[in-house]
Amino acid sequence: MDPRRSYWESSSEDVTRPLLPLHGDDDDGAAGRRSCAALRSLLANKYLAVASGPVACALICGLVDLGGHRTARNMLGVLAWVFLWWITDAVPLAVASMAPLFLFPVFGISSSDAVAKAYMDDVISLVLGSFILALAIEHYNIHRRLALNITSLFCGDPVKPPLLLLGICGTTMFISMWIHNTPCTVMMMPVATGILQRFPRDGASSSTSSGAAADAREVQRFSKAVVLGVVYASAIGGMATLTGTGVNIILVGMWSTYFPEQPPITFSSWMSFGLPMALVLFVALWATLCVLYCSKNTGRALSAYLDRSHLRRELSLLGPMAFAEKMVLAVFGGLIVLWMTRTLTDDIPGWGSLFHGEVGDGTVTIMMATLLFIIPSGKNDGEKLMDWGKCRRLQWNIILLLGAGFAIADGFRASGLTDILSEGLGFLRGAPALAIAPVACVFSGAITEFTSDDATTTLVLPLLAELGKSIGVHPLLLMVPGAVGAQLSYLLPTGSPGNVVGFSTGYISIKDMVIAGMPLKIVGVAALTILLPTLGSVVFGMDQKL
Repeated sequence: MDPRRSYWESSSEDVTRPLLPLHGDDDDGAAGRRSCAALRSLLANKYLAVASGPVACALICGLVDLGGHRTARNMLGVLAWVFLWWITDAVPLAVASMAPLFLFPVFGISSSDAVAKAYMDDVISLVLGSFILALAIEHYNIHRRLALNITSLFCGDPVKPPLLLLGICGTTMFISMWIHNTPCTVMMMPVATGILQRFPRDGASSSTSSGAAADAREVQRFSKAVVLGVVYASAIGGMATLTGTGVNIILVGMWSTYFPEQPPITFSSWMSFGLPMALVLFVALWATLCVLYCSKNTGRALSAYLDRSHLRRELSLLGPMAFAEKMVLAVFGGLIVLWMTRTLTDDIPGWGSLFHGEVGDGTVTIMMATLLFIIPSGKNDGEKLMDWGKCRRLQWNIILLLGAGFAIADGFRASGLTDILSEGLGFLRGAPALAIAPVACVFSGAITEFTSDDATTTLVLPLLAELGKSIGVHPLLLMVPGAVGAQLSYLLPTGSPGNVVGFSTGYISIKDMVIAGMPLKIVGVAALTILLPTLGSVVFGMDQKL
C-alpha cells in the first residue's frame, strides 16, 4: 500500500480532531485541572492544617467574650492553635509543642522566661534519664534476651496458648513499667512478630483440606491475640509507674503546679496505687484474649510451627551475658531501688531526708544515666556503656510535648482561664464525688481515642483540677480519673503511638481493637471507681481537706 495513501486515509478518519486548541470546554477543563492541582498541593503541604491553628486563634480572640478577661481569652485562642496543630499533624509534634515558647509572650499570657522554665524541671529530667536508660537496654538487646527467656519459660511443651500469651503479655507489661510505653511497644513488637513469622500468614486461602484451613484460622486468630497483647500490655504496664507513660508525668507536674503546698506524688506513692490498678487490667486483658482468640484446637495448630526448642535456639544465638549488659542491668536495678526508697513513710522517711527534700526522682535518674557514660563497656579500650552517638534517637518530641503540657497548665492558671471554666461547671457542685470520678474517667477516655493520651491529659487535667476546688472535693479525686481515663485508649489506632505500631503490622484491624478493647475499657472504669475511694484515699491522703 502507498504510504501516502494510508496517511491520508488515517487523517480523513480523524477529521473531528482540531488542528489548534479550542477555547471553551478545554479552557474550563484546564482551569479545573489547575484548581485540582492547587488543592492537591494545599493538602500535600498541609497548608490548610497549618492555617487552621492561627485562624482558630484569631476567631476566638476576635469573637469570644469572656467578660473582659482578655488574657484568658488569648489563652483559649492559643490553646486552640496548639491543639489543632497537635491533632492535625500540621507540623511535627516537637515543633507544635514548642509553639507556646513564642505564643505565650506574644499574646501576653506569660513572660518568655516563665514559659521556658516549664520545659525543664525535675519531671522532665526523670523522663530524659529514663529514655537514655531505655536506649541502653535496647542497644545491648537486654529486652530481647528477657523476652526470649520468659517466653520460652511460658511456652509449654506441648504448646499451651494461654500460657504463651501470659508470658508475652507479662514480659511486655514488666518492661513497660520501667521505660516509656511507646519505646516498649517498639522494642517488643519485633520480638512478637518474630514469633509470628514462623506461622503461615495467609494459609487459610491456600489450604486444600478443611482441617488445614481450620488450623490456619486458629493460627491467624492467635496472631491477632499476640499483637493486641503487646499493644495493650504495654499501655497497662505504663500505668503502674511514673516512668511508664507521659500521662503520669503530666499528672505529677500539674499537681505540683496547681497545689505546690501539698505533698507531691512520688514514684513510690503512685506505684502503690497504679500497680494494683494495672494488675486488675492485666488479668482482664489475659482473660479477654484467651476467651476471644484461644480455643481447644489452638494449641494443636501452633505445635506444628512453634515449640520451646525454637525459642531456646534463638536465645543461645545471643550468647552469654556480656559485661556491658550486666552493668546496664546493675545501673537500672540501682535506679529502681533509689526510686522506691526516696520517700517511704512518716516513720521511715527514706534517703531523701538526708538532703532535706531537695532531691527528686529526676535527680537520681540523671545521676544514674550519667554513670552509663562513665562505666567502661569492656569491649574496646576507652569505650563506655553509652556515648552521645547512641542517644541520637532520644524522643525529644515526647520531652517537648511534656514541656508544652506544663506550660499550658501554667498558662491556664496565670491567665485566669481555669477560674472562668470552673464557674461554668458550678452546676456539678451538688453531685456526689463518687459519681463524678467515673464520669471524669469516661470523659477523658472518650477524648483519648481521637488524639494522643498526652494531649488529652494536658487538656483535661486543668479543668478537673479547678472543678475539684469549685465543688469542694479533693482535686485528685478527679485528676487521677482524668489521667487514668486518658490511658484507656484501646479502641482506635489514633489513641496512642503504641496502637499505631500494632495496627501497622497488618495482623489486626480496627474491628479487632474495638472487640478486644471495649471490655478492657469497661474494666478500667470499674476498677478505678472501686480503688480510688479506697486504696487511693489512703495513698494520696484524699480524706484530708486542702
